[in-house]
Amino acid sequence: MRRAQPWLGTLVEIAVPDDIADADPGRCAFAFNEAFAAIGLIHRKMRFHDPDSDVSAINRLAIGASCVVDPHTAAVLRCALLLENASDGMFNMACADTLMRWGLLPSASTADENDHASMAENALPRSAIAIGDGHRVTRLQPGRIDLGGIAKGHAVDTAVEALRAAGIHAACVNAGGDLRGFGDADFPVMVRDPQQPTRAGRHLIVREQALATSACYFSARMHQGAACSALIDGATGKPVVQARSASVMAPTCMLADGLTKLVMASGDAGHPLLARFSATAFLI
Repeated sequence: MRRAQPWLGTLVEIAVPDDIADADPGRCAFAFNEAFAAIGLIHRKMRFHDPDSDVSAINRLAIGASCVVDPHTAAVLRCALLLENASDGMFNMACADTLMRWGLLPSASTADENDHASMAENALPRSAIAIGDGHRVTRLQPGRIDLGGIAKGHAVDTAVEALRAAGIHAACVNAGGDLRGFGDADFPVMVRDPQQPTRAGRHLIVREQALATSACYFSARMHQGAACSALIDGATGKPVVQARSASVMAPTCMLADGLTKLVMASGDAGHPLLARFSATAFLI
């Protein structure tokens, strides 16, 4: 049994094996609703262009000011900061000003008293925010954040937990290629060929693991005569434009999602940071 809804800028599909769905269709329907509700919460809290989201609240903060965010947002921010520090800034969520400049994120809807966008071209700050007790986030320096490189993975993980809590013991949640399968079931996956995105470049089976893939074949564009994409090497602020894709398998989809940006930027499917997070990767 499969159900799909549009969330997170993509189509999110949840698949439950037939034997589970046939045995208790009522429970399955309830579980679908719970999982999509969980994804909807992540969507609302972490949308860059929603003025009511936690991300927008953080981006409106003056330097030194703070706000309290949802526990889910706090979890994503902590993971993003962990990856930023571990990768020496190659993963960097303070990329929104650059993406806006390239036309890959909508311009801020309200005036920003701190003029975060006045930063020099290609300069991405390190540790633009800090998060403390009580899910309180403090802005440390200029630079708007965007969680598009990691929040989708957390949404998948949150949906998995909602399914489990509803009594589903095997399923797969797929948010536009960021996916996680759990339980005693195999889920076949096709990874796009970056040279021909309408074709499969690799077939594999996901079982009790998460898989995320990043590539620039849908976001690549020209900006002022130079190629750019939605993927950025956070250590340099330069766009990743190589015709390749990076897929990471990890215990959680949030980790897999974030680590794909590291593999894309470095071009190294054997990057030593992968082992630290019990992850593996491959490039196409």
